[in-house]
Amino acid sequence: LAGLIVYLGMMVGAVLLGGLADKLGRKQCLIISLAINAAFAFLSSFVQGYGFFLFCRLISGLGIGGTLPIVFAYFSEFLSREKRGEHLSWLCMFWMIGGIYASAMAWSIIPHYGWGFSMGTKYHFHSWRVFVLVCALPCIASLVALKFMPESPRFLLEIGKHDEAWMILKQVHDTNMRAKGEPERVFTVSYIKTPKQVDEFIEIQSSTGTWYQRWLVRITTTLKQVWDNVLYCLTAQYRMNTLMLAVVWFTMALSYYGLIVWFPDMIRYFQDEAYESRVKIFDEEEVSHFTFNFTLENQIHRNGEYRNDKFIGMKFKEVRFEDSLFEDCYFEDVRSSETFFENCTIISTVFYNTDLYEHKFINCRLINSTFMKEKEGCHIDFEEDNDFLIYLVSFLGSLSVLPGNIISALLMDKIGRIKMIGGSMLISAVCCFFLFFGNSESAMIGWQCLFCGASIAAWNALDVITVELYPTDKRATAFGILNGLCKFGAILGNSIFSSFVGITKVVPILLASSALVGGGLLALRLPETREQVLM
Repeated sequence: LAGLIVYLGMMVGAVLLGGLADKLGRKQCLIISLAINAAFAFLSSFVQGYGFFLFCRLISGLGIGGTLPIVFAYFSEFLSREKRGEHLSWLCMFWMIGGIYASAMAWSIIPHYGWGFSMGTKYHFHSWRVFVLVCALPCIASLVALKFMPESPRFLLEIGKHDEAWMILKQVHDTNMRAKGEPERVFTVSYIKTPKQVDEFIEIQSSTGTWYQRWLVRITTTLKQVWDNVLYCLTAQYRMNTLMLAVVWFTMALSYYGLIVWFPDMIRYFQDEAYESRVKIFDEEEVSHFTFNFTLENQIHRNGEYRNDKFIGMKFKEVRFEDSLFEDCYFEDVRSSETFFENCTIISTVFYNTDLYEHKFINCRLINSTFMKEKEGCHIDFEEDNDFLIYLVSFLGSLSVLPGNIISALLMDKIGRIKMIGGSMLISAVCCFFLFFGNSESAMIGWQCLFCGASIAAWNALDVITVELYPTDKRATAFGILNGLCKFGAILGNSIFSSFVGITKVVPILLASSALVGGGLLALRLPETREQVLM
């Protein structure tokens, strides 16, 4: 749920803030998106309640979702036609760099459980909160850097601010001349194509109505303009391209995000199977006057009898006691994870400073037993044996897209967007079929890396063609709609694929591969935009 709630926020943010960027400006809306993400990501690292934490992640997702369509529209409007595909692909690489950064930070921070602190029993700031905080730092740095960036000159021309656009273009021209080592030349504009102004914004004078009435009019008018832009993307001129792109975005997201969640879940499933196969079973053991001061792990104790035993300063990990008797025993400073007592009889036993709570005793009889000073607060132990593999899988998954990113950047303007999307999706579909042979952790990690590396070229080309198919005043809106649909596909993929873990591999593999084939073939019918000048 913590992962899906971010996708939900991204879905809404992409449509809303993407649409606003076509009305308020790229730079302003990008600052708003980054500020929302940074503020609520920062806040989520400190909140203690699960509900409020989810709310912060939801609003943070709103900012992340708004950033994506804006940053592609913003950057594309500074690029020349000859290198546009290549440079937009290099921009896509920073998604991979962000993934590597997040994986590396998680690996280096979260296992260090002692890096946090506690204030009493109610407030805990553990290492995972430090990780959430560190993940907000690049967003804050981007906010600062963006203050020194100009607005998109194309957007300024759209709203009739020709002088400001001219100054920015002159700055770009002069910078390019210096970079090439050529003598400075006077920057001149011989021709400007002025777009038709259709501005329905109604400015309310400060003397008219109350302050909230004036703001209400401004907000409703702006939202109406955003909605008109959404409808414009479905007019006869753009309807077919929008619908085809929507299907390609959705099928790509359904398969990619579904498998990205399915891979680590399957790896965890293989780990759990191997762990369960090593379980030790003890039947009818009788222990008396013994002190347990060591860890018991992965054990099942059936029909045992424990009399006058002490369990002191120890930990139960994946331990079950079934139909057992505890009489005159003493538990002190005991920690447990996935430990349960089933159908046990517990007589004259004292539990002092333990986390053996009521729900861990299933159908048990407790006679003259006492629970004193139960452990409070959070007692999660991140230092698990399998944690190394969890972080390694995340890190390798992020790193594996590097070759695909480089290849797509170098070939984007040579072979075109359409062949890149279709070829990448069809190759990814073939990779899906090999997942039938993934019956171990190492095999699943290998196929995950191959799938991610093959599919990234389609993502990059899809980003490029989306910004090129729409005019400047509709570009961020269209990208936002399609990216929002993409996140809906991600939510659906996560939910569907994760439900089949441990049940069958057939449904996820066939669903992912068929979606990729269908989307890839449909993508081949899209118009090629390699030689197209931005509208």
